[in-house]
Amino acid sequence: MAKRTDGRSPAEHAADSHDLIRVHGARENNLKDVSVEIPKRRLTVFTGVSGSGKSSLVFNTIAAESQRLINETYSAFVQGFMPSLARPEVDVLEGLTTAIVVDQQRLGADPRSTVGTVTDANAMLRILFSRLGVPHIGPPSAYSFNTASVRGSGAISVGDKKAVKATYSRTGGMCPNCEGRGTVSDIDLTQLYDDSKSIAEGAFTIPGWKSDNVWTVGIYAESGFLDPNKPIRRFTKKEMQDFLYREPTKVKVNGVNLTYEGLIPKIQKSFLAKDKEGMQPHIRAFVERAVTFTSCPECGGTRLSEGARSSKIKRISIADACAMEIRDLAEWVRGLKDDSVAPLLTALGETLDSFVEIGLGYLSLDRPSGTLSGGEAQRVKMVRHLGSSLTDVTYVFDEPTTGLHPHDINRMNDLLLRLRDKGNTVLVVEHKPQTIAIADHVVDLGPGAGTAGGEVCFEGTVEGLRKGDTVTGRHLDDRAAVKESVRKPTGALEVRGASAHNLRDVDVDVPLGVLTVVTGVAGSGKSSLVHGSIPPGEGVVVVDQSPIRGSRRSNPATYTGLLDPIRKAFAKANGVKPALFSANSEGACPHCNGAGVIYTDLAMMAGVATPCEDCEGKRYQPSVLEYHLGGRDISEVLAMSVDEAEEFFGSGDAATPAAHRILARLADVGLGYLRLGQPLTTLSGGERQRLKLATHMGDKGGVYVLDEPTTGLHLADVEQLLGLLDRLVDAGKSVIVVEHHPAVMAHADWIIDLGPGAGHDGGQVVFEGTPADLVAARATLTGEHLAEYVGA
Repeated sequence: MAKRTDGRSPAEHAADSHDLIRVHGARENNLKDVSVEIPKRRLTVFTGVSGSGKSSLVFNTIAAESQRLINETYSAFVQGFMPSLARPEVDVLEGLTTAIVVDQQRLGADPRSTVGTVTDANAMLRILFSRLGVPHIGPPSAYSFNTASVRGSGAISVGDKKAVKATYSRTGGMCPNCEGRGTVSDIDLTQLYDDSKSIAEGAFTIPGWKSDNVWTVGIYAESGFLDPNKPIRRFTKKEMQDFLYREPTKVKVNGVNLTYEGLIPKIQKSFLAKDKEGMQPHIRAFVERAVTFTSCPECGGTRLSEGARSSKIKRISIADACAMEIRDLAEWVRGLKDDSVAPLLTALGETLDSFVEIGLGYLSLDRPSGTLSGGEAQRVKMVRHLGSSLTDVTYVFDEPTTGLHPHDINRMNDLLLRLRDKGNTVLVVEHKPQTIAIADHVVDLGPGAGTAGGEVCFEGTVEGLRKGDTVTGRHLDDRAAVKESVRKPTGALEVRGASAHNLRDVDVDVPLGVLTVVTGVAGSGKSSLVHGSIPPGEGVVVVDQSPIRGSRRSNPATYTGLLDPIRKAFAKANGVKPALFSANSEGACPHCNGAGVIYTDLAMMAGVATPCEDCEGKRYQPSVLEYHLGGRDISEVLAMSVDEAEEFFGSGDAATPAAHRILARLADVGLGYLRLGQPLTTLSGGERQRLKLATHMGDKGGVYVLDEPTTGLHLADVEQLLGLLDRLVDAGKSVIVVEHHPAVMAHADWIIDLGPGAGHDGGQVVFEGTPADLVAARATLTGEHLAEYVGA
């Protein structure tokens, strides 16, 4: 055995001294020259109120720089195909390792994306059926609903060489009728046009289709295929065919070359090819009115061709396997014994077992990925990392307990500790005391949010945090008491025979006029009951978990509609048009087009954003900034915080009641520190959730349905949310909340608990009553955890 000659013991190896991730002078977003030292191969939890800078430090600084440095190891050619990342605003970053980010971003809502496709479980199943399926129908692609069967033949020539006849064929598993989507759409023509009118009379009822628009109405009126002055109902058979279904055809309209296309394919491309959640509200409402989706009659919604469905292993087709709950599928896979595919069966079994281990055994592989909640999506992303052989990497989690019942949080904690014990560095942004309690190291940011945050208030152990005088430390051991007296309901919403997803013919009366909390373990059927039985409509305001969307031009003022009354107030005070006060319209700085910054694309290197020299980042033309309201110009107003603006528009020369009402709602949900013009892309998850809540509070309705409103909220903010819910109920509203947070349960007037388990083990109402009765009975998992929380 070789001996050391330098006199140092193995324990003193130079490589062992790099046991810290050092961050010095971090200034991303609201961080104020933050410096921290994070121990490697430990579990570090980052806490602090929503908007204090946790994500800016963990994701936008540490993880972003790690990923940027890894990207730089590739050739310039490869980097050209990768997202370009800018170097974070930080002086020194040392000791970084490869970062794997598991965030709360929803999985893609592409109609062909499922739980099986995003985790590669489908890929392994396809190989399995291509080897063992009877009858044998072809390679793995023959079982894929994303691959169409194609056949073709013809002569091909390359350059001057003689043409050669060739035949090409590929066997795919895609259902030809629905093209692998599982559903077919039917368009209600009465929602597209009024057939009693002519095109010239304004027959179209599609949003944005105005008579003076040559790209929409104009091309139909001037194409020559139709008589624009004839009522649509009097079109001949040929005119109707051209109007609705004509193939793309080149036409000239007013000297401009355009492509004419039938109305149905045009609508399908314009509206149905886009993600519905990303549409503007009035466009989404139109699509929901005009288009109905039904299960494909040919494949029964399985997405697969007849051939793929006919091939079976032990009387189970790949469609049957994907429709099973994953825990049942795992059992079926374990029962298969064949030496020729033994490694494949082992790998597939381990992947499916990982689903069960993280509490997602109730899902099926054919579940569309876009229907998963933020918490479910994050845990699905974890599946590919649980069995990984990688060590000494940095795993970064964004509130991994989101959407988890207290019973499931303990299981998640075990997984985080397992990753750490394999020799990895685990960084977790989290608010739940159960997860903070298992940390080896805690970094608490604050003391407030936005400009009042961005500083490290505490760094050390959990015990040190408890003794420290920080907002998190003071609230870490908070325990809400069960209500002594509850409100009396004013009526009830009767739900009868609810059977959506895993619900088992549920009958329940949801009381009105009180605060009702629907709870149960993840996958027990809470959202199916609430969203399936209380559809949004007249008098019902639904605030779900779908993320708010917006570009870097969007900000709280534009998202909430606040900018409209502000623009009108400026216009009225100065006798000019409101459009001048829009940075996306006439008032925009011509140099930066109202963005406030100039973006320079540097190809494979990170793009650079520099403040516009003409407007100095104010986004408006100098002439617009000469107009004032209450002594402030429009750029100064957008630089105000919500609290400052609420005072500004509440009285004096700038008093604007419409703007003041919106600002009061933003302050009510705890966003008083946000700047009105702050880009939405810089907001944290908790801030976005509350911004959405504040916007919907302005909707007129008697019933509010909230889906996990505590997502992303600090312990201190939950108290403010409870006050807001109380004010809504006291104002005569009915509030129905799907929630796991014990403080919200304890504060409820009525609890409906679903379970007893998840998937086919759930779907039943296991308790109805007051929180005090639930604690006293301790008959359900929720009752046991709530009793423990309130110290009963």
